Amino acid sequence: MTTKYGHWRKSRHSDPNGDCVEVAKAADGTVGIRDSKANTPDAIIELTHSEWAHLLTRLRNMR
Repeated sequence: MTTKYGHWRKSRHSDPNGDCVEVAKAADGTVGIRDSKANTPDAIIELTHSEWAHLLTRLRNMR
């Protein structure tokens, strides 16, 4: 498991069975996204802060 990222967190709306996406921020501002069941560094999608902001905007606009 990687130590680049701090505390991994998930939405309070997540499935109680553990099927969820987790997000964590690194000291350099990079945002990591992973499947909660995949605890390996190669299963993390890394985004810059601006890419993360753009993704959130797009997802919010899909509602």
